[in-house]
Amino acid sequence: MFYVLAILLSLLLVSTALAAPSPSRLAARIERRDAARQSQPLVPVSNPSPDVVTNSTQHSVNYSFNWAGAYLDSPAGTYKSATTTFIVPKPSRKVTGSAAAWVGIDGTLSCGTAILQTGIDFTVNNKGHVSYAAWYEWFPAPSIDFTGFKISAGDRITLTVIATTTTSGIAEIKNHTTGKFVSKALTSVVPLCEKAAEWIVEDFQQGGSIVPFSNFGTVTFTKAHATTNSGKTVNPASANIVDIEQNGVILTHVKKNSKEVVVKYV
Repeated sequence: MFYVLAILLSLLLVSTALAAPSPSRLAARIERRDAARQSQPLVPVSNPSPDVVTNSTQHSVNYSFNWAGAYLDSPAGTYKSATTTFIVPKPSRKVTGSAAAWVGIDGTLSCGTAILQTGIDFTVNNKGHVSYAAWYEWFPAPSIDFTGFKISAGDRITLTVIATTTTSGIAEIKNHTTGKFVSKALTSVVPLCEKAAEWIVEDFQQGGSIVPFSNFGTVTFTKAHATTNSGKTVNPASANIVDIEQNGVILTHVKKNSKEVVVKYV
């Protein structure tokens, strides 16, 4: 069932990518935040490029159309929260596009029906202007912005999601640089499986189409850890690595250890 779901999601994303609008319309859509912005579950690449089949000394790498980072996968009912701290990057002004750094629970192939997540988008428009937005989401509903939450390149941000039950949770973002903190209690009729916890840079969808992927440089998720419903704290040392590959081109390189997950645009 999950395999079929993954194939359907993959076909949907690929079809929307192939049906991309003209550059001017695309730039206009990226500039707007009123168009429905939405993260998606992990969409695997079924036949990854033979150029790189392992990631240096890391374990074997999974390839995805939309996710880069690391995720823990366990039996249902395992994960209660996920958190990390990172420095907001300054994307290259030469590449029009967007990317999102986020933490979440679920959304992998083992449970792609729901995701509780929160994160930061970084966008470069066709004039080279860089903007940022903080948001929360309980997929399959679209994301909602935290309004009035200022973000700049170089800010130190902590992201946290907490599943209080399988149908309720909390999304939190703290900007240590400005001292601002935002939190949102969420509910959903689509329950979490609590099978996965993840630290991800994503090529997300906006207005029904996947956005061009921004050259974000490097995002380093430090102090990355998840907590379980039994009270244990789990680091990403044993997490699965996933890199983004689109149209046969590998766009990211991910490394991880017990303390951090590093996602680099290549």
